[in-house]
Amino acid sequence: MSLNRRKFLEGSMTAAGITAAGLVPTTLGGCATAPSKNISAGAVVIRKNIPIRHDVDVFVAGGGPSGLAASISAARQGRSVFLAERQNCLGGMGTAGLLPLFMQFTDGVNFLAAGIGKEVQNRLRAAEGTGPDSDRTIRAEVLKRLYDAMLLESGARFTFETRLIDVQTSSQQIRCAILAAKSGLFAVRAKIFIDCTGDGDMAVWAGAPYEIGDKDGNVMAGTLCSTWADIDWRAVDKFGRDKQEKLLPDAIKNKLFTNEDRHLPGMWRTGANLGGGNIGHTFGVDGTDERSVTEALIRARKMLLEYERYYKEYLKGFEKMELVATGSMLGIRETRRIMGDYILNLDDFKKRAVFDDEIGRYSYPVDIHSSKPGDEGYEKYAKDFKTLRYGKGENYGIPYRILVPKKLSNLLIAGRCVSTDRYMQSSIRVMPGCFITGQAAGIAAAIAVEKSTDTRGVPVAELQQRLKKIGAFLPNC
Repeated sequence: MSLNRRKFLEGSMTAAGITAAGLVPTTLGGCATAPSKNISAGAVVIRKNIPIRHDVDVFVAGGGPSGLAASISAARQGRSVFLAERQNCLGGMGTAGLLPLFMQFTDGVNFLAAGIGKEVQNRLRAAEGTGPDSDRTIRAEVLKRLYDAMLLESGARFTFETRLIDVQTSSQQIRCAILAAKSGLFAVRAKIFIDCTGDGDMAVWAGAPYEIGDKDGNVMAGTLCSTWADIDWRAVDKFGRDKQEKLLPDAIKNKLFTNEDRHLPGMWRTGANLGGGNIGHTFGVDGTDERSVTEALIRARKMLLEYERYYKEYLKGFEKMELVATGSMLGIRETRRIMGDYILNLDDFKKRAVFDDEIGRYSYPVDIHSSKPGDEGYEKYAKDFKTLRYGKGENYGIPYRILVPKKLSNLLIAGRCVSTDRYMQSSIRVMPGCFITGQAAGIAAAIAVEKSTDTRGVPVAELQQRLKKIGAFLPNC
């Protein structure tokens, strides 16, 4: 790597610094508060001078689809941007997580994830990064390179393996984000912050209210996605791809699985003889607790042996299949929903809502995976997924207000954790939905910086016009 490229990616460390003691008691170190049932050894106080490595217009936490879209959009508006990504690549589930396909970009008539989403699809297809059967399937290594290129071209700075661990706040504003990386702790100062962590970490640590799961706190099961080789796709097609889930009851009856899980999203063709598996559920996983995620990953890797046996013994075309890799991150469908100035809800879905401040429209069905194994949870999922969906050309509005968390004035949220009820979270959480909210957050942040205002002072009409200029689907404004 050249010195110029290294400076581009890392930025230059300023002589200024902040003192970590000013962050106590918060989540820095996770231990400055009173002992809880999860901290058996008490607590310590950490005091440390932390250098401010970046002083930018916009800081983005998380480089998944929403963070990528937010960073590129803000940078293309002429703003200085730094993005921190905890994985070793951009893209989240579509790359590190090995999720084999995008959910729908369109409503069957209109391209809803237009703008960044359309650019990603076009460039991925041109780079031969989709599978043989569909523009929606993903070759993860190609998508990684594409995301690298897009972010580099935008002028945004970024580093991988960099984790947000805390924030410094005052007067309902975030002053600094505190990050941890191989080089140590450092801070980023920005005018506007964007939380694209998926879990709403930055928003929660800064004091935003949130909800999680159903009324009892239960969340959707996760999935560890996987890549498989030596699949005879001709034989699969002859036998019927739809048989992947239909024969599950027989295998469950024969005690093939540890969990009686009737929901199998399935295996998609990603190469001549390759398949991407979205198979198996990790019930009871809490994506905000590393101990729970650790246990779920261990279970999921063992569980794939059961599914390998199922595919080989009950289906055709998979007899010689071989596991190539599992994702380096667990697929988490649901954690926190940050409460914003508006909560997008099921009634909005049912009435195909239109908003004065909408920044996009989307149409994916309600897709709430069960929290527990067994028939009851599966039947509820199947009923909602069948009935709470749209016809061709139908879609719902996404208002700007769901990107603006309560109690904070210089933070925007995008991606899985935007302000919705549980039904709408299950629809908007997928990658095309994240492109839509991410690009809106990025452009809104740029406008706020330009006009020296906070997130609620962004003129929505101007935001909408700039979104339309990049191709966003906004038919009502």
